[in-house]
Amino acid sequence: MNNEVITEIKKELRANMNGVASAAMRQTDDYRVNFGIELPRIQQIASEFPSERQLAQTLWHESVRECKILATILMPTTDFDEELCDIWVSEIRTVEMAQIFALNLMRRLPYVSSKAFEWISADNTMLQITGYFTMCHVLRKGEMSERSEEELFDQLACDINASDNSLSKAAVKTLQIFASLSDDNMNKAKKMADYLF
Repeated sequence: MNNEVITEIKKELRANMNGVASAAMRQTDDYRVNFGIELPRIQQIASEFPSERQLAQTLWHESVRECKILATILMPTTDFDEELCDIWVSEIRTVEMAQIFALNLMRRLPYVSSKAFEWISADNTMLQITGYFTMCHVLRKGEMSERSEEELFDQLACDINASDNSLSKAAVKTLQIFASLSDDNMNKAKKMADYLF
């Protein structure tokens, strides 16, 4: 049954292929296949298929951009334990996928905060980037203690001016989200920015 569903999904993806976007994205060599389908359309396609762990796992292991995105939507959070989460996140290769993984999957998980902190302090740039995008969702939930805030600021101080532009941008985005949540946060973020820049 899984093979039939995968075949059906791939048919649907081919039918929705955006040739111009696909050609532009293909130049990056991040995936074996890239259909160039926009995210809202991928969401619509996902709504036509069951939310099942086995299906999501199969899709995640395809070297197809849209299959990986569908996997992040179709994976049931109850079946996505921390061990599996660590495996998936270690396989993220693009900034786009880091953002999508955080948005579609991480923000729905009970261990989101601990993983975000673990990843931003990792010795792996893509893991850190995924950690910062995940941290943006933690901040929006408003569940950050003072101690956690200090830990976040320590890490931001290291990464905002990182030599890797993508890491620096992810750190800046996190600081912007933090600043947008309250006047007090805005003042703290301004002090940090003044100090760093």
